[in-house]
Amino acid sequence: MVFLNNSSLSFPLFFRAGVSFILSICIALFFYKVIILWNQKKNRIGEQVRDLGLTGQKEKEGTPTMGGVIIIVSTLIPTIFFSTLSNVYVIILIITTLWMGGLGFIDDYIKIKYNKHGLSAIWKISCQIILGIFIGSTMYFHKNITTISCKNLYVKPPDSVTVEKHGFKTTLPIIRNEFDYANILHNEKWKKYAWIIFIPIVILFITSLSNGANLTDGIDGLTAGVSSIILGTLSLFSLISSNKIFSSYLHFIYIPDLGEIVIFSFSFLGSLMGFLWFNSYPAQIFMGDTGSLTIGGIIATLAIITRKELILPILCGIFFIENISVIVQVFYFRFSKKKYGIGKRIFLMAPLHHHFQKIGYHESKIVNRFFIIQMMLSMVVLILLIL
Repeated sequence: MVFLNNSSLSFPLFFRAGVSFILSICIALFFYKVIILWNQKKNRIGEQVRDLGLTGQKEKEGTPTMGGVIIIVSTLIPTIFFSTLSNVYVIILIITTLWMGGLGFIDDYIKIKYNKHGLSAIWKISCQIILGIFIGSTMYFHKNITTISCKNLYVKPPDSVTVEKHGFKTTLPIIRNEFDYANILHNEKWKKYAWIIFIPIVILFITSLSNGANLTDGIDGLTAGVSSIILGTLSLFSLISSNKIFSSYLHFIYIPDLGEIVIFSFSFLGSLMGFLWFNSYPAQIFMGDTGSLTIGGIIATLAIITRKELILPILCGIFFIENISVIVQVFYFRFSKKKYGIGKRIFLMAPLHHHFQKIGYHESKIVNRFFIIQMMLSMVVLILLIL
């Protein structure tokens, strides 16, 4: 208990995080209500729903979209007021939010004003790659981004323990060992070029998760609910990794100055819950690409910052499966058309959640079961990393 009282997880951090969480929810609830009432009178930002032959689809026509703008606003306002803006991790998260939010906003604006297809895939992926290069380069080369290997903190007072700083390392799931990307390059002279491996991995996670969240956003409450569970898990990891005692007990990499991202995480979680209040079935507002692209980008960035990016295929399994279902559907259709002269499909419709809709499941049942699956995935990750 002595160590807990002396830990770096001080009361002011929790206080600021709690206030940020409450403030973000209040901001989100207020502005969503205003937008919904305004759109009912003006009907200027209503969703144009494509006819996919799904039950209840046409009833969604006219529902206000671009709710992701409020997700961004209600996240950034508490972050600006209650976090340390000079912290490099907070800066990375703010830039990620603005960059992906701006990309999604342009896409939504084009869909509403000009055509329903929005930005081309090339433009989206190019912008995601640019963000991935920025995050990967900053995480690898920035002088203030370090990790510390803590030993025997549970038997010695924290001040008497010698800590050893090392290069860029991450966490391997299952075996819980620290893994240095430089070890992939066995030649000692080449290890300084490990960023050539690391940055493409960052780009892969940024693009796949942002697009996965975007594809998942097809049923009321699905993306916001799943993302809230994922974010709660990553927030727990950030709390552990920011504390010498907890990280030592649980074999996490200790990351100095990481605690400030808890403010951002709680603000983001509050904004998602405020959105989910009006987005649950039947949805009164949609997040649009402004929200879904931002959510995927932030989740990937948080995992990279906390050195847990290699657990994303498990933790964000729903997003990856939604991505894979579309890729498999498209490739199999093209393959079968080329080989048999007629295109065949594996799923009734992709992404996967639409397949279950075609089978006859109500979207509320699909969402609830996806929530259960996500909670199971989060528990699996916790077991792999902690036990």
